[in-house]
Amino acid sequence: MEGLGTWGMVIFLVAIFALMYFLMIRPRQKQQKQHEEMEKELRVGDKVIIAGGIYGQIESLGEETVILKIESGATMRVARNSILGKQEVEESGGGVF
Repeated sequence: MEGLGTWGMVIFLVAIFALMYFLMIRPRQKQQKQHEEMEKELRVGDKVIIAGGIYGQIESLGEETVILKIESGATMRVARNSILGKQEVEESGGGVF
């Protein structure tokens, strides 16, 4: 009977690991892959939002950095991986961004 208990524990641990993989690790890897693809697709003129919550338009792209023009007309250099995503185009056409 002790052998059955040991095998049951092994199966339980494997099941817990599989559950953690499918609920935590795999989705994060998928999200990271999507972010890397978005970074590769960035172009001059794209409107983006960065991790600090700042919206801007890409003026130039470097290998590791991006120059953003913000609404006030100022430019800022940010790390390329700090870009969260592209800003969706709004139909209102209200402002610069």
